[in-house]
Amino acid sequence: MKNVHEKINYVEFPARDLPATKAFFSAAFGWSFTDYGSEYTAFSDEGLDGGFFQSDKVSSTDTGSPLIVFYSKDLDATQSKIEKAGGQIVKAKFSFPGGHRFHFSDPNDNEYAVWSDTEVP
Repeated sequence: MKNVHEKINYVEFPARDLPATKAFFSAAFGWSFTDYGSEYTAFSDEGLDGGFFQSDKVSSTDTGSPLIVFYSKDLDATQSKIEKAGGQIVKAKFSFPGGHRFHFSDPNDNEYAVWSDTEVP
């Protein structure tokens, strides 16, 4: 990612299980990872570069954590891929100004959302 002065450049997430994290994001979104030791793995070229660090903590909107939101052209297809990869839907699809979205958790119970501005049946 291009370094731009005083702009968000990188994001890091807690992960209880790094191998499960890598397997989930690889299966659901096609991500690849670079390991830096046994307690850190990084991803790049996924909209925003970042990584996962070994931790017992989780990221959730219930605890006030920021929410990372993915965009999808097809919410149903993305939800299916997430569930097939082992993710859990934590908030079913709902409408909001500008589109529809759902929230899911990864194998570590970190919460994310996926939104779309396309019509949902």
